[in-house]
Amino acid sequence: MTAELDAVVVGAGPNGLAAGVRLALEGHEVMVVEAAETIGGGSRSSELTLPGFVHDVCAAVMPLGAGSPFLRSLPLGDHGLKWIQPPVPAGHPLDDGSVVLLHRSVDDTADALGRDAGAYRRLLGPLVERWGSLAEATLGPVTGGIRHPVVTTRFGVPGMLSAHALASAGFKDERARALFAGMAGHSILPLSRPFTSAFGLMLSVTGHAEGWPIPRGGAGRFVDAMASYLTSIGGRIETGRLVTSLKELPRSRVTLFDLNPAQVARIAGDRLPEAYRDRLRRFRQGPAAFKLDLAIDGPIPWRNPALLEAGTVHLGGTMDEIAAGEAVVARGGHPERPYVLLAQQSLFDDTRAPEGRHTVWAYCHVPARSTVSMTDAIEAQIERFAPGFRERVLARHEISPGDYAAYNANYVGGDISGGAHDGLQLFARPVLRFNPYSTPEPDLFICSASTPPGGGVHGMSGYHGAGAALRRLARA
Repeated sequence: MTAELDAVVVGAGPNGLAAGVRLALEGHEVMVVEAAETIGGGSRSSELTLPGFVHDVCAAVMPLGAGSPFLRSLPLGDHGLKWIQPPVPAGHPLDDGSVVLLHRSVDDTADALGRDAGAYRRLLGPLVERWGSLAEATLGPVTGGIRHPVVTTRFGVPGMLSAHALASAGFKDERARALFAGMAGHSILPLSRPFTSAFGLMLSVTGHAEGWPIPRGGAGRFVDAMASYLTSIGGRIETGRLVTSLKELPRSRVTLFDLNPAQVARIAGDRLPEAYRDRLRRFRQGPAAFKLDLAIDGPIPWRNPALLEAGTVHLGGTMDEIAAGEAVVARGGHPERPYVLLAQQSLFDDTRAPEGRHTVWAYCHVPARSTVSMTDAIEAQIERFAPGFRERVLARHEISPGDYAAYNANYVGGDISGGAHDGLQLFARPVLRFNPYSTPEPDLFICSASTPPGGGVHGMSGYHGAGAALRRLARA
């Protein structure tokens, strides 16, 4: 029988949609199928607390969405996407009432770091100047070769260190150390681990080079624009279509999975060798997220109002305090003072809440499958730097690791990042293989966040997975 389609993509998150777009742009007939009734994966929005309050269910702030070499080449603005850039990408309060701000300008950021100003400029300045080359060098598989050796070396050498080691050796004072620790905390790893500095460097660079933008109207508008563009170039999308076996898919020349490795093993079944499926099943998940969405009456009453300019706020105090909290999570515990990532979208996007009222998006890291509520701990961290905050809370909505796992089957145990980003798995995702997007079955490919470059809303895993599939289509 002749194949009905050139390609089927299973999963309509940002990576699955990116794969579909790349394949369709090359003239192939593509269908993207999604188990949920709506597309988006981790990029959806919903009224989680009260009517009129639009909350991002998972992803919210998207520096790599705006800075992705592939996504920025697409005319998503013509399909409804509008980026909002907060005046300050990120802020970090300290207990003395001061704040450290990551400005778009490297110089403006450095000028507030006292005797660490020069060290900050030397570390970040050259990487920001070469952001285009750095993005191409880092947002793909290691096996792709070193296309930009100078910038790769400048990033890679300090990036191999632990964030704690780099900040301790490179900066003299707490302000710069705390700022860098807040960036590196996105790794969801103890800051003593090798390569955690790479996360801090990348997020700092993107803040300077691209800002940390939010989609107007909610994260769901980002994937809506991708879907609109995909259909405009001939792609098809079907939602509400749960796939448990390859037999349930329409015939196609290639199939791509924007799924967790264990799901791929189950769906593909004996089309894949048992040894390879076993390796997929052994893929390690990382810690989980506990998320708290709040509807509040008025803006957060920060002790230092400079934080009202920051789209994202890192709550955790000093570098050592953040490091200690993340180490507790890695040991299977729940820190009393967790490192909290907080976004204030409604300050800059008037579609998110009724006039005069606001949304708060906040989460912390917890052990996988944790059943402990971290609401009080998160609110205590906010209250620590914003006295009187709790008096403004109108409604709360918790998302536990179990809730995340039920919401998205890719979020095994509540891991929202597509698997642990440490050890060999930082590079060999999902298994050690020259082409990580391919499988032993030449017509099956993986394009999820469990492949390089890993978690984040950037679509590059989908882009590279589609590239592997295109090479197969060209040979078939």
